[in-house]
Amino acid sequence: MTTLRSILLFVAAAGLEIGGAWLVWQGLREHKGWVWVGAGVIALGLYGAVATLQPDAHFGRILAAYGGVFVAGSLAWGMVVDGFRPDRWDVAGALVCLVGVALIMYGPRAAA
Repeated sequence: MTTLRSILLFVAAAGLEIGGAWLVWQGLREHKGWVWVGAGVIALGLYGAVATLQPDAHFGRILAAYGGVFVAGSLAWGMVVDGFRPDRWDVAGALVCLVGVALIMYGPRAAA
């Protein structure tokens, strides 16, 4: 149950961070305005709050693992929202990142 909770939190954090960055991008680069930028800033702040809910208490471990989730999530976001089509190297790289996430977060550790 703890692993499932952790995975769901990573997915939520990815949605908030990637979505927030996308909103800022749209507001500034696509000239959609400051309301979009503001919504992006709020989403990015919520991402930071969601990250604190991870069951593991080590900031460095959480953020290092989240980096792999961010890579895979960014490619998925691009596919769904922007029509991006990853090539096999994008997919392979994302899979490597997700294996890294699994090792960092869920690998067996000696009891402390």
